[in-house]
Amino acid sequence: MYEANYEALANAIILQAVRDFKPAYRRLKNHPNDKLAQDTVREITKFFCSQYFEALTDVDGPALLNRIMREMDEKHGKN
Repeated sequence: MYEANYEALANAIILQAVRDFKPAYRRLKNHPNDKLAQDTVREITKFFCSQYFEALTDVDGPALLNRIMREMDEKHGKN
């Protein structure tokens, strides 16, 4: 039970980071000088590349983040 709860919490943390990243990344693409978007993207990027992320999951954080950015760029026609 503990392991399932830990996994659910870890997944929720990562999903929230993705939910926070997407609008900030979109905003940054449209408004490159937006300080809040810059800070949010930088902070979440650090999280995906951190030892904390590695402790939460076996997923490759930088690869996941790159995939999210690539998918968003393709969806919005911005390569």
